[in-house]
Amino acid sequence: MHQDIVKVLYSKEEIEAHVRKMGAQIAKDYQGEDLILVAVLRGAVMFLADLARAIDGPIEMDFMAVSSYGSSAKSSGVVRIIKDLDTDIKGRNVLIAEDIVDSGLTLKYLLKNLASRQPKSLEVASLLIKEGVQQVNIDCKYPGLVVPNEFVVGYGLDYGERYRNLPYVGILDSTVYKK
Repeated sequence: MHQDIVKVLYSKEEIEAHVRKMGAQIAKDYQGEDLILVAVLRGAVMFLADLARAIDGPIEMDFMAVSSYGSSAKSSGVVRIIKDLDTDIKGRNVLIAEDIVDSGLTLKYLLKNLASRQPKSLEVASLLIKEGVQQVNIDCKYPGLVVPNEFVVGYGLDYGERYRNLPYVGILDSTVYKK
């Protein structure tokens, strides 16, 4: 599996340090407030788990599954909600834990959908931001580490459900996904 990685962009230690810093800021911003962390399955699970542990304050967690990729390396542009929230978010502080912001199309759809449910606040924390590919402007209050416009995997991000368990974020060899 590691032989399919062209370059490691962020080590386990670099990711952990960034997530701890992000968690400390979130704890400060929501001090004395309840917060619901929403992970977008499956890619954001690792990030959500580490982020939750880095926040010193009361939190709840919930999960959504949306799809715009399927098994392809490029977004199809069609967003489907596969699993919705179990929690009523009306009047609550909601923070979406996203694995990566690339085109922004899926996240824009998700933000619009969740905003219609009238949360008290709705913000985004993203592990990664892919540079130069956003098709829509996303206000990410807690931006992640910047990655180049390459197909990245690891730390929850996958290609064909593989590579999620890598402890780092790396660039996938293009011959793997162009077969």
